[in-house]
Amino acid sequence: MGKKLEQGRFMATHGQEKTVFIIGMKINKLWAIHKWLPAFMAMGPMLKELYTHKELGFLSTETFLGWRMVTLVQYWDSKDQLYAYAKGQQHMKAWKDFYQKAAKSEAVGIFHETYTIAPGTYETVYNKMPAFGLSKAIGVQPVGKKMDTAGDRLKAQ
Repeated sequence: MGKKLEQGRFMATHGQEKTVFIIGMKINKLWAIHKWLPAFMAMGPMLKELYTHKELGFLSTETFLGWRMVTLVQYWDSKDQLYAYAKGQQHMKAWKDFYQKAAKSEAVGIFHETYTIAPGTYETVYNKMPAFGLSKAIGVQPVGKKMDTAGDRLKAQ
């Protein structure tokens, strides 16, 4: 999360179609470290590549840690760029490694969900927060007049 607090209420910039990608893993067998640790460690190099090569379409991510679970909410410029990355060398290597080392085991589970968000189908609001989530990925704008409620912000798009 960014360090600079945005003062007052703000929202993610309106009017942009983007892709939200949720990906994560759940450790089902805590002591089978040799099975789940490679899956956990594979994300670091991919994130480094994505932050280094913005032309791939990756915008930002938020990471959430829970008991035996890691979830990343990623923001992409388009689903086509996300799908292209999934076929790229770095991701394909991680995918093959997972299937060779852990897929047949119940030690670790993985998941992902993909959503395309279009103008008029999402709204956000943040108050005294650093840029976060979608606003960090696509920019912030103040909550203006006639945008006090979620419904107002949806209509404004």
